[in-house]
Amino acid sequence: MTETDADARRASVALEAATAGAALAAESFRGELAVEHKDGKTDVVTQADRDAQEAVIDRIDDAFPTDPVVGEEAEALKAVPEEGPAWIVDPIDGTNNYVDGVSAFGTAVAVVRDGRPVAGAFVCPALEDTYRVGPDGVFRNGESLSVSDRHDPETATVCPTYWWDFDQREHYAAATRAIVERFGDMRRFGCAQLELGLVASGGLEGVVTNLQTPAWDTVLGVHLVRKAGGTVTDLEGDRWHHDSTGLVASNGELHEEVLQAAREIEAETS
Repeated sequence: MTETDADARRASVALEAATAGAALAAESFRGELAVEHKDGKTDVVTQADRDAQEAVIDRIDDAFPTDPVVGEEAEALKAVPEEGPAWIVDPIDGTNNYVDGVSAFGTAVAVVRDGRPVAGAFVCPALEDTYRVGPDGVFRNGESLSVSDRHDPETATVCPTYWWDFDQREHYAAATRAIVERFGDMRRFGCAQLELGLVASGGLEGVVTNLQTPAWDTVLGVHLVRKAGGTVTDLEGDRWHHDSTGLVASNGELHEEVLQAAREIEAETS
């Protein structure tokens, strides 16, 4: 099997695995949930997260039993291997939304080779949206995706992503100020993979954070954006990698403006 054929096969398994995890999560959505807290008042986890991750990993193991799996919940690896194929799993991205009965959540499965994404899928069961990316392109519900062609900042919508905890609220305030003073509007969905998917599909022009984000929250979405024609960098303007500081995603046309907004977070809080 050639490397391209292997990536195509892994892309297919990623879609199967994400679909299985999302279906399991959907069974408990808006039902009775036992909610636990991990590192803070807003860092929550449910048994559905664990069950969905197990369902995802079972599908991956059936097809590629020797591939390492990186995931948010306890039994998975936490560091992305820099050599060979590997999988990155977020069983429920947007867990706070999930717990609150908000539909913006989904199961993300990314495939990386030598630390770089090559394929994956993000399934949002309550929204009935499935994003997938592989050697054949990038799609939502079977339709090919492309970033927006907007080039006027005053018509653009940008999202501050990831979570600034209570000891970093000045960063959150700076991000909000930088966006609303520079662009036409702001959105926040509480689900980083969905936000990046919306950049890929043209629903947003940019997503910004000055923080280092976990791979399971962002790698798949970054690949969606790039394959749809967008740009993703770190705060220095260099190509984003899973261990980069800051994430700046855009439609490409407005990348310098979105990058300046992200840099302003650091400037106002340093």
